[in-house]
Amino acid sequence: MFVFPSFAVLTFKSNHAKELKLLRSFDINPSFLSDAQLNRITEQKRARYKNKYFFKTMNDAYIFIPLVKKIISDADVPSEILYLAMAESNFSTRAYSKKKASGMWQFMPYTGRIYGLKIDDYVDERRDLVKSTEAAVRYLSYLHKKFGKWYLAALAYNCGEGRLRKAIRRAGTDDLEVLLDSKQKYIPRESRRYIRKIIALALIGYDEAYMIENECDYLLNRGNAYSLSTVQVPAGESLNHVAKLISMPVNDLKKLNRHLKYDFVPPYGDEYAIYIPYVKLSEFRTKYKPAALQTMYLVHTVTSGDNLSYLGKKYGIPYGRIKDFNHLRKDSLSLKQKLIIPVSKTYKPKKMKYTVKSGDSLDSISKLFKLSIADLKKINRLRSDMIRIGDTLSVR
Repeated sequence: MFVFPSFAVLTFKSNHAKELKLLRSFDINPSFLSDAQLNRITEQKRARYKNKYFFKTMNDAYIFIPLVKKIISDADVPSEILYLAMAESNFSTRAYSKKKASGMWQFMPYTGRIYGLKIDDYVDERRDLVKSTEAAVRYLSYLHKKFGKWYLAALAYNCGEGRLRKAIRRAGTDDLEVLLDSKQKYIPRESRRYIRKIIALALIGYDEAYMIENECDYLLNRGNAYSLSTVQVPAGESLNHVAKLISMPVNDLKKLNRHLKYDFVPPYGDEYAIYIPYVKLSEFRTKYKPAALQTMYLVHTVTSGDNLSYLGKKYGIPYGRIKDFNHLRKDSLSLKQKLIIPVSKTYKPKKMKYTVKSGDSLDSISKLFKLSIADLKKINRLRSDMIRIGDTLSVR
């Protein structure tokens, strides 16, 4: 008599095949499935996510995970890299660490600027779900090219290239099980847990029986890549204005654009891209008209010697308006305090130049003026990172 295999047996075989595929995608030996710490972390995560935490995370990120997956699939990187973002931030674009890493991919400011992410008074593109994912893919591809294996690229992403190279030299091999030796401590404890956490999260995501048991099997098919649309709006445009025209709660629009530090897009340039739900694209195209802006908003960081009277003259407005707009109770200002300055739309800031001094580099100058290295090179038409003492650079 022929006996049909049970659902449990079929699911086990299906899951095991996926587990092996997962390890191969990271260039990890299949024997790693028996790693005691990996299994302990996986079970800890399963127990923790019984309270729906895992699935709530996926639900909160539902609208943009498909787009992130598409960016990853369009690049020559494993699709499982998606779980690196979950290990880093639980897919939160507003995640911020004590070490000043930010965004879904937890970029440090220096690395973010190297990979073209703008960080200034108006935006922090480490929190831009599209641009940060594109930057993470480029960075991971670079690390894979340097180290030759995806698990090494993931480790370097966490602990840094230099530390990983040193660990490989000390260990005399790049074998994962050797590098993870807790007694030898070739790599930091955090990194030893990090690679296991990525694999553990992917294993849970691949476990269809677990997903069905927790009534979250619908997450196995997470929408499509067109859940979000990118639209261009004029410099200085208000998110409140856009949200009103497309009949969308402004707080929902802000959640999709957490890279914007304020409720308006940067006042520089002609246009700036924001994200809206794909289902709102038709409405945007038919109803959106730029606000008749008579006022633009600039962000000023207080430096030594600044006072309200000086700022009023600098920006051509009564100093009392600056005081009222920022809800200041007194005239005194603090160093590094940020003020929003409402200026006339016709206001034109003076072009700023910087003369290169001894010890300067594009990195140090970009940090000083809150520009990305890529923007600094573009503004000055630089083909390389080489600059000389006495060179004059445009910084605005």
